[in-house]
Amino acid sequence: MSKDNFSRRDFVRRSAAGIGGLAIAGRAAHTGLTEMNAGDSGPGKDEAQPADSPVIVREGDVVIENDQVRLVIGPDAVVRSLLFKPAGEECLAGGKNIPISTIIQERPYQNEIKLAYPCQETDFKAISIQRDGDLLTIGYELIPYKATVRINIKPSYIEFRLEDFIIDKGGYGQLITAAPVWKIWFLQLPVRERTYYGDLLEVVWDDKIATNILSTDPYTRIAAEKRENCYILKAGAEKEVKLKGAGAVLITCTTDRLLDNIGKVEDDFDLPPGVKSRRSEAYKYSYYFTGDINPGNMRQHLKYAKMGGFRAMSIYYPAFLKSKGYRLIGDFDWNPAHYPNGKEDLRRLLDQVKGEGIIPGFHFLHTFIGLDSRYVTPVPDHRLNLVKLFTLASPLAKDETTIHVDQDPFAIEMADGRRVLKIGSELITYTGYTDTRPYRITGCVRGAFQTKADHHPAGFMLGVLDVSEFGAQSVYINQDNDLQDEMAEKLADIYQAGFQFCYYDGSEGVNAPFWCNIARAQWRVHKRLDPQPLFAEGAAKTHFSWHMLSRGNAFDIFRPEELKESIKAHPAAEAPRMKQNFTHINFGWLGYWTPDENTVGTQPDMLEYVASRAAAWDCPISIQANLKQFENHPRTPDNFEVMRRWEEARIGGWLTEEQKSALKNLEQEHILLIDEQGKFELQPYSQIENVAGNSRDIRAFIFEKGDRLYVVYWHISGAGKLELPLHSKDVTVMEDLQKSASVKLTRRSGHITIPTGNRRYIRIGGATKEQVKTAFQNARVI
Repeated sequence: MSKDNFSRRDFVRRSAAGIGGLAIAGRAAHTGLTEMNAGDSGPGKDEAQPADSPVIVREGDVVIENDQVRLVIGPDAVVRSLLFKPAGEECLAGGKNIPISTIIQERPYQNEIKLAYPCQETDFKAISIQRDGDLLTIGYELIPYKATVRINIKPSYIEFRLEDFIIDKGGYGQLITAAPVWKIWFLQLPVRERTYYGDLLEVVWDDKIATNILSTDPYTRIAAEKRENCYILKAGAEKEVKLKGAGAVLITCTTDRLLDNIGKVEDDFDLPPGVKSRRSEAYKYSYYFTGDINPGNMRQHLKYAKMGGFRAMSIYYPAFLKSKGYRLIGDFDWNPAHYPNGKEDLRRLLDQVKGEGIIPGFHFLHTFIGLDSRYVTPVPDHRLNLVKLFTLASPLAKDETTIHVDQDPFAIEMADGRRVLKIGSELITYTGYTDTRPYRITGCVRGAFQTKADHHPAGFMLGVLDVSEFGAQSVYINQDNDLQDEMAEKLADIYQAGFQFCYYDGSEGVNAPFWCNIARAQWRVHKRLDPQPLFAEGAAKTHFSWHMLSRGNAFDIFRPEELKESIKAHPAAEAPRMKQNFTHINFGWLGYWTPDENTVGTQPDMLEYVASRAAAWDCPISIQANLKQFENHPRTPDNFEVMRRWEEARIGGWLTEEQKSALKNLEQEHILLIDEQGKFELQPYSQIENVAGNSRDIRAFIFEKGDRLYVVYWHISGAGKLELPLHSKDVTVMEDLQKSASVKLTRRSGHITIPTGNRRYIRIGGATKEQVKTAFQNARVI
């Protein structure tokens, strides 16, 4: 046979010889084409030894090390050891037989392999590795190409960067000029399980040692797979995002040095300063959240912000930009009624806010484009995202209301407000479809959103507009073009009016892949913000977001009646998980309700619960401002005093670790008092249920202090009196613990009558806790 008649069989035989005969060995066809059996010789035989038994470097091993860590990879590409050198401690789990790399193809492409195995998504494991200077060359089972990975050894980390793919001589024998890589994991380490695992940062750690794989750009995928006794930390790349140039770093160090080392990576790769943010004083600050501040009401907002002890103020874009819900986002036109001079008026307002010792932040939706904006009507921008594409099966006349398409529209969007098609520069709404041939989209209204109906020829493409599920008022941006950059420039210009932190609302509003595009969209804005935000939060996060969303997320508001249970279910559940990612979250946003027939309203004990649970994890809170509700609620001074106390105590570092631990008990509520000497005092307290025959008007909580019982009580919305069947003569009613004689009470034949209104305290001696509870339950509102 001539060399020009190279057969399929010859190719497979030669390929197999180059990869240890795996093709000839006839491994089972499944997602991973080879599995190492327990009895296999070679890979993994010494990994089963104790984790603290150092791995002996063998001939042919690839060793990559700095002063902190030594990574050993066998010549068969199986990861053998990750040794933390200062402690002599092994950081990998033994016996896992994990290759340093795996390539995933959508199907086999080499002809004989395609014939022999199912045409399905297929893993090809690394089976060989060589090092030449700072270049690693990795070979894989059954595929005729290798990957090259460039390493860069630094004192704080080791960088791995996917450089290229080298197709073996002879290649595929078809017109395939590039290696058909769909996805690749170019770094995989079976890191042994420790006390903590951070699922955002992808770090495994305890109080001594931490191992972290960190991306150096938003295009590298970082993930982990839980296995018995370990996490397989991975760094990878995908064809549809970016293959060549994707990079990650490996950090293994003492845990107290982890953030220092991440900070060095951020400096070296020009990443957002997530470590610096987490170490700033402002990182601790709760914020007052307003969507309507303007020069006319600024003083009222500042009054309440200072009343609550807030040192930061988040300002929602409708406060100064034209707004109609989300429908005008993207235009970012100034609101002439309150900001006739635009950015200059905003700058003056922000300067006054900062003059009061409050840092201002910008709350925006960066991935949304309003349906009434100039980007949609009268001519829709071609950069808006489409979620499903169709081909016209026949010409579409200007006045036709039925569209014939080639593809089955069975999965087309059918939610109200989201049934919008884009074809050329025309938008079309529809009501239905057929799912049998001929396929049709029916009930069409042409020229929707004031666009122009037009004739479209057969073969023309159309798609479903990616209308946001949040109110169907906006469209998501396609992250594969430059529209996000255009929005970023506009937002950065507004930010420069004097903002110092930001909130990336609506961050989930991107096209797939979400692991990349959520953080990528944030990064396209964040890198333009000058100065860099002191901290940021956002509505969605992925691995690379760690550098930007240094304070994670806040939650949407919960009604008073469900607030405590919602705090337990959501922020209190997330906070410990995010702490494992070296990140705090926001226990807000808190809404604010005045009591009426539908709600008991926002009450001091509710805010006490939220602020105390947040303090347990060193987390801030935030409250949505509503001047009318603030002014109309009789308990606003008490509510804001609760927030002020907790903010001061938390920021000032007053709480001990023992107290924080107690606050993590979600079933035990606490109150932060100011004692007789004017100092903070933390006490557990519990609600007295069914006060005054189950009257909702009076809320009361009992606690012990010294040898006395105390009850803190108040009227939810007004003032009056409460008659208590309490026989104890040792009763004192106080406005606060420093003014024991400031409130008068009356005694009559085994009863006392006390005033109700704002929050007050009763000190009671000579009675048991049960007697006091019973007295309040049998009390009478008069």
